[in-house]
Amino acid sequence: MKFFIKILALLILCRTQIVFANEIQQFPLDDHRVYQIAVSLDRVTTISFPGAISAIDAADVTVDGKTPGLFQIAHTKGSYFLSVRALAKKAVTNVNIRWNNKTYALELHESDEPFYSVIFEQADDQIARPVPVAVTPERLLALLDKAKAFPLLKEFHPEAVANVEYANYADKPQIMDYKTYAIRIEEAFRFNPEDTLVFRVTLINQTAQVLRYRPDGFSLRVGGRIYPQSISDAAGTIPPKGTAPAYFAVTGTPDGGRNDISLKNNFTVILDAVPDEVNTNSVVPTNSVEPGKISPP
Repeated sequence: MKFFIKILALLILCRTQIVFANEIQQFPLDDHRVYQIAVSLDRVTTISFPGAISAIDAADVTVDGKTPGLFQIAHTKGSYFLSVRALAKKAVTNVNIRWNNKTYALELHESDEPFYSVIFEQADDQIARPVPVAVTPERLLALLDKAKAFPLLKEFHPEAVANVEYANYADKPQIMDYKTYAIRIEEAFRFNPEDTLVFRVTLINQTAQVLRYRPDGFSLRVGGRIYPQSISDAAGTIPPKGTAPAYFAVTGTPDGGRNDISLKNNFTVILDAVPDEVNTNSVVPTNSVEPGKISPP
């Protein structure tokens, strides 16, 4: 009897796993294929792409639920996904998604066995390798400007930052404490074609004196390797018991190769800051460059 109970339990478990497997679908991207997407009247199906969706064209759909339509679509401009729900039994329509300069065709159909999540992924041989870009001082300045304007660009011109990798450290602060001062990483941006990371940091003075530092003296430690800055935007002083914002970037490796540094790493920002009365000309940070110059990538 116990044997039959175990068999029954195993069959139920297998059936449950099959059901859940059907509800979560994963497809390789192919712009020469039409994908059949099962959608429910009382469930939401979320369709995800590897990057920001640039455009959606669809027939018989509504976005506000007030306009007549067979399906309701929810999508935030610049996001990687959209959510759909059927509004009528036996409803069928097509939706064309523009992503990465290609069009992907989806056919939505109402079903009692809907997909809950549909994940589109690129095959390894489809992943575009970054095209090398000449990293000039002017281009580095443009990357700094893009990092500074990131919130506005993401809201109003998402296509301009669609391929920018971004990390915000508000929930898990990365802070380097150097006793008299500290450095807190606020945000990080990766521009893959330029192999450049841009950091927005806050410099914190923990003394009652003005602290000075060389604006071009930032370095980044990742693991056991140190990368000198390629450009920065920093004032050079931190007010007593106060804070000062700064931006800096690292590009490539010191020997001229690509760094391919992921934003998932733990970072250490290196900077020498000294009291105002100390002659800062004698303080030369490791891997520093002349003021206003761009260090070699």
